[in-house]
Amino acid sequence: DFLWGAATAAYQIEGAWNEDGKGESIWDRFCHTPGKITNADTGDVACDHYHRYPEDIALMRQLGLKAYRFSISWPRVLPAGFGRVNPAGLDFYDRLVDALLAANIEPFITLHHWDFPQVLHERGGWINRDNLPYFADYTALMVKRLGDRVRRWATLNEPRDIADAGYGSGEHAPGIKDDWKSVRQVIHNLLVAHGLAIPAIRAINPALEAGIVLDVWGVEPTSDDPADITAADLVWNSQRIDFLHPIFQGCYHPSRIDADGDNLPEIKAGDMALISQKLDFLGINSYSRTQVGAQGITSQVPGAEYTDMGWEVCAPAFRRMLNRINNDYTLPPIYITENGAAFPDVVSKDGKIHDDRRLDYLRQHFTQVRLAMQDGVDVRGFFVWSLLDNFEWGHGNTKRFGIIRVDYDTQKRTIKDSGEWYSRVISSNSVDR
Repeated sequence: DFLWGAATAAYQIEGAWNEDGKGESIWDRFCHTPGKITNADTGDVACDHYHRYPEDIALMRQLGLKAYRFSISWPRVLPAGFGRVNPAGLDFYDRLVDALLAANIEPFITLHHWDFPQVLHERGGWINRDNLPYFADYTALMVKRLGDRVRRWATLNEPRDIADAGYGSGEHAPGIKDDWKSVRQVIHNLLVAHGLAIPAIRAINPALEAGIVLDVWGVEPTSDDPADITAADLVWNSQRIDFLHPIFQGCYHPSRIDADGDNLPEIKAGDMALISQKLDFLGINSYSRTQVGAQGITSQVPGAEYTDMGWEVCAPAFRRMLNRINNDYTLPPIYITENGAAFPDVVSKDGKIHDDRRLDYLRQHFTQVRLAMQDGVDVRGFFVWSLLDNFEWGHGNTKRFGIIRVDYDTQKRTIKDSGEWYSRVISSNSVDR
């Protein structure tokens, strides 16, 4: 009963950015701002999944996927983020869910994967606490519409990136740089929004499973030297568990509070109880690790392989990270909601994509997750990132993560060798090491 699947996100694949009553998102605005995205790429068309979803579901069925993780575009169903509902947007997700179920593929929904409504952003966005109940309202709208058919719901995807890349580095929408006080407030407000959404889901149907998707990369010392171990632990405790710790311990880690200095967020009475409600599952997105020593973060590990994103390939660190969080916290069942690799693909003369490096990356990580399960970590499923090559945020169309190739000029889909191999893994429910 292991849930083998693949994952996508609305803005990265849907396209149809201004069709059928959809509102503008902060990513629409960001991509239409010159100089923000590599090659001036946008998600305006992306994989055109909005129009081509029947073809994409046929490919999922061909691969034998048991589940498909996708996100809802908040401004597609609520153009301003609140108030007037867009029936055409709701109808699209109705059709998508029904088509998945007809193909015997379980829908696994993420409510927010970064494409925040632009109108709501102009009213203060995630910084303005008054906006947080709108996320709960949006959650209730979607669960009432689809909860009779969709069992598992994740509130947020990688909320730490929303704050850090959106308000710190400025690499992601809304593109605000070096506003570290806002980064901390956004982190807290995202946690509160999550806390408001969980009871909204359960009030509609207590039988539904509610969770969150967090990006958790292992942080490991460069050596056994106590100074290196201390440095790595500090990075882990003050940066990597911003969401894990409050959700599963009911408080921020002391190292996080110490690191905040003058940037402590406003925390209201009852917030931590709201944030730390019991969850039915935890989604983990993980691609690599960070190696840290007393001298700082290691930029290049000697002899290591790196993906096209510049991320070290170190599958054993995946197992170590899963064991670490399993030992540190009392966790619900875990789903690996994203794991995969970007590599440049070459279309061979036979029309195929022989992506051995991606295939090997996945094989290594599947194996390490299986070993973590034998260690006692309760992993219930694995979603490969990504089903399709897609718009990779600030990198535009230049990074290919898909197990299915997309030719952006023609929208032709081609299953890569990694996809064919994954199909065999699913059918046999086993990995040949």
